[in-house]
Amino acid sequence: MSARAEAVAAVAAAPSPGRVGLRDIVAMAVFALRGNVLRSVLTALGVIIGIAAVIVMVSVAQGTQAELDRTIANLGSNRIEVWPGSGRGGGVRLGTGTVSSLDDGDVAAIRSEIGGVQHVAGQIRGMTQAVNAERNWNTQWVGVMPDYFPTNGWEVATGAGFAPRDYGGAAKVVLIGTSLRDRLFQGEDPIGRPIRLGRVPFTVVGVLKSKGQSGWGGDMDDVAMVPLETARRRLAGQMNLPPGAVTSISVGTARAQDLPRVEREVGDLLRQRHKIPPGGEDDFTVRDLTEIVSARSQTTRLMSLLLGAVATISLIVGGIGIMNIMLVSVTERIREIGLRMAVGAGPREIQLQFLAEAMLISLGGGLIGIALGVVGTVLTSRLGALPVALDWQVVALATGFAVATGLLFGFWPARKASRLDPIEAMRHQG
Repeated sequence: MSARAEAVAAVAAAPSPGRVGLRDIVAMAVFALRGNVLRSVLTALGVIIGIAAVIVMVSVAQGTQAELDRTIANLGSNRIEVWPGSGRGGGVRLGTGTVSSLDDGDVAAIRSEIGGVQHVAGQIRGMTQAVNAERNWNTQWVGVMPDYFPTNGWEVATGAGFAPRDYGGAAKVVLIGTSLRDRLFQGEDPIGRPIRLGRVPFTVVGVLKSKGQSGWGGDMDDVAMVPLETARRRLAGQMNLPPGAVTSISVGTARAQDLPRVEREVGDLLRQRHKIPPGGEDDFTVRDLTEIVSARSQTTRLMSLLLGAVATISLIVGGIGIMNIMLVSVTERIREIGLRMAVGAGPREIQLQFLAEAMLISLGGGLIGIALGVVGTVLTSRLGALPVALDWQVVALATGFAVATGLLFGFWPARKASRLDPIEAMRHQG
C-alpha cells in the first residue's frame, strides 16, 4: 500500500474529532501498528531483552541475598571462631590447624577473663564411617561442649539433647543431622536406635534441626555430634592430640557490637597464655565469621547493582529504538497527519495517538519480556545454577517500567507530530 493510500485509510478509520476518547485513540494506534508488524516487533526487542534481564537479574540477586542471610543465621549469631595455627614440616609451611595449640584451658580462660562473652565451646572433629545394619555412610563427627549448640545455632528437632552427665561420663550417645538420618534410617525413626561410628557403638538420642548447606557448599546436616570427652576417648585415637586439646573454639557474644573488642581481646589473651613474644608469629587464628559472610554479601550486592545497571542500559537502548522508529513514523506519515488536522483533529489528538503507539510497542515488548523473564527465572531455579527468588512485585514494577519507557521515549516524536503545520503537511509528498 502506498503512503497516500495509507494516509487515506487512516483518516477514513479515524473517528470524528468530537467523539475521540481513549478507546478510539488506542484503536487508531493499533491500526497504525498493524501496518508494519515486523518493524513493531523489532522495535520492541530492546524492551523485551531489558525487561527479561531485569526480572532474571533481580530474582537471582534476591535469591543469592536470601541464601547469604540464611548462611549467616546458620553460622550462629555474634560468633567468633578460633583455630590452631600452622606449622612447618621439613622446611615446608603447612596449613592452618596442623599444630595442636588450643586446649580446655584456653576455653576456660576466655570464658572467665573476657567480658561480653556469652558462650564458649571447644570442639574436636574428624571423619568416620557411620553404620546402621547394612547401611553405612562416611560422615563428619564433632565432639562438643554444652555451649556449642547455642553458639553455632544448632537445635534438636526430635528426641533430646545431651544430659549434663553425658558430658562428664563420656557417654556413648549421639545426635545426628537430617542428612545422616536419611542415609542410615531411610524414613525409620532413629531415636533410641544403635549405630556405629567407626567401631564404637552409640545410641541415637536426638535428630538435629536441618540447617542446609553452609556458605562454602558443604552439607551441614551430614554430621554426628557426641560429647567432647566421648570423642576424645572413643573416636580421636588416631589424631594424636595432646591431652585436653581442641581443634577449634567457638565464642559467642551477647551483642554484635562487642565482636571487634572480643576478637581483639581473645587474640591478646591467647598470645599471653601461649607465651608468644612481641612481634612473634601467632600459633592460632581468630576470625569473625559474620564479617566474612558480610563481605561476600557486599560483593553480591555490588554485582547485583552492576547487573541491574546492564539491564537498565538495555531498557534505555530499547527506548531509544522506540523513539527512533517513532520519529521515522512521523516523517513517513506527515501527509496522514495533515489530512487528520484538515478534518478537525487537534494537536492533542495527534500527540495522544503517537504516544499511544509508542506505549503499545513498549507495553507489548514488556509483556513478552516479563514472560521470558519468568521462564528464565524458573529454568535457572530448576537447573540449580543459582539461587533465585521470584518476586511478583518486581514483575509489576517491570510492567510499570515498560509503560514508562514508551511514555518517556515516545513523547518527543508525539510532540513533533502534533506541532506540524497542517498546510505544509498537506503539501508533503510521501
